[in-house]
Amino acid sequence: MPARIFDAHVRQRQPRIVVIDLEGEINAFAEATLSAAYVEAEQYQPTAILLNFSQVDYINSTGIALIVTLLAKARKAHIRLLTCGLSDHYVEIFNITRLADFMSVYPDEATALTAPVEGAEA
Repeated sequence: MPARIFDAHVRQRQPRIVVIDLEGEINAFAEATLSAAYVEAEQYQPTAILLNFSQVDYINSTGIALIVTLLAKARKAHIRLLTCGLSDHYVEIFNITRLADFMSVYPDEATALTAPVEGAEA
């Protein structure tokens, strides 16, 4: 199966929550697109950014590092980073790498958007 090129789309779902829809493979080639989407999302001045992984096919170790970079940026800006749509495999990876300790993981977008969102975690 050929690799799907990474893409990301930003949309505001609630006044204080912005969703970044991720598609394809998250690897080294995703860095510029992922970073640009995060910068665009920050311009809405959200309390939280939801990364929607439902259309992500694959994440390699470099992709995990890119997500850690986003987490660091979000924490510095006092924005909560949330995730949804991860496959069972990647939920396990997020737990093993302890990313799930710093990012709320939800099964789907509807659940994530109805969860209480306060200010950023310390």
